[in-house]
Amino acid sequence: MNLSPSISTDSLVVGPSRRMHALFEFLRVIETSESTVLVTGESGTGKEVIATLIHQSSRRKHHPFVAVSCALFTETLIESELFGHERGAFTGAIKDRPGRFELADGGTIFLDDMDDVPLSMQVKLLRVLQNRIVERLGSTRTLPVNVRVIAGTKRDLKQMVTEGKFREDLYYRLDVLPIALPPLRERAEDIPVLTEAFIARYFRRRGEDPPVISDAVQQACMRYAWPGNVRELENACERIAQTCTCGTVRVGCMAASMLVRAGAQPPARQAVASPLPSGLSTRGATPISLDARLREVEANLIKWALNAAGGNKSKAAQLLQIKRSTLGDRIKQCGLEPPAGVASQREGATSRALHRD
Repeated sequence: MNLSPSISTDSLVVGPSRRMHALFEFLRVIETSESTVLVTGESGTGKEVIATLIHQSSRRKHHPFVAVSCALFTETLIESELFGHERGAFTGAIKDRPGRFELADGGTIFLDDMDDVPLSMQVKLLRVLQNRIVERLGSTRTLPVNVRVIAGTKRDLKQMVTEGKFREDLYYRLDVLPIALPPLRERAEDIPVLTEAFIARYFRRRGEDPPVISDAVQQACMRYAWPGNVRELENACERIAQTCTCGTVRVGCMAASMLVRAGAQPPARQAVASPLPSGLSTRGATPISLDARLREVEANLIKWALNAAGGNKSKAAQLLQIKRSTLGDRIKQCGLEPPAGVASQREGATSRALHRD
């Protein structure tokens, strides 16, 4: 896809999905607009990335871009953060301080998490949007601000209006140019492209050539629901880049928690142990240690591979798509390496399998 030359794609990967192509075509259409934009999307879908691109493609690109999450501040602090305060306005206000709107003067302000803004603050934001003036806390003087507003929300503001949680007049002031970012699970065709690009990025930062990504890894990524969306995928790729020493990104390089949630199954007829520990029901709220459960899953996979390989560690490592030395380390970490000569008769077969290779 050809984006406008004025849009920087350094922090963005454009995949093949039609929804994202349509979105960037819309960005190209509105790049000279001064109107307010409302970006809706789940956490991690890239709302701030989109806001940055809108700013970079606009006539304001040489002026400040100020991003602020409204969810970070309490009801008593958010007004000071957005509009600033005068010395003595409250305890601790030892000097005049400009707010985020003043800092963004001439440029763009991105107000993320608008769905977390309290009702008492919404009426003040409405006044700023209508009149483009701010009034610092502790002052009676109004200050004009020349800013373009981009708002971000993870919840449906129209539904919040119906529920009485968001002002209708403010909603219509924000919803001039709406952009809806789809969650990653609804554009799965982008996942392989994103995975390759993120892994390549982190390996190159280490001064290394990016490795080949196995089909099994790509399939696992496609099956995973990515509740944290693109942010979670990027974090997973960074983890792989920091821990993968295989030369090829294989399933063993991925976090066990991802594999479990993706429903990845080893390519064999023999079933791996049930994902739920014995006696644990999905009913109720019985506590369970995630770390302990993941170690158990990893141990079960190693046992499966050793049994399938007839006790040969090299073959078992191939089945798990990890290095032979890595398998040895995982065996020790999972406590599967019994002291010499101590294995009980009940564990004899497993012990012989662990020591055969």
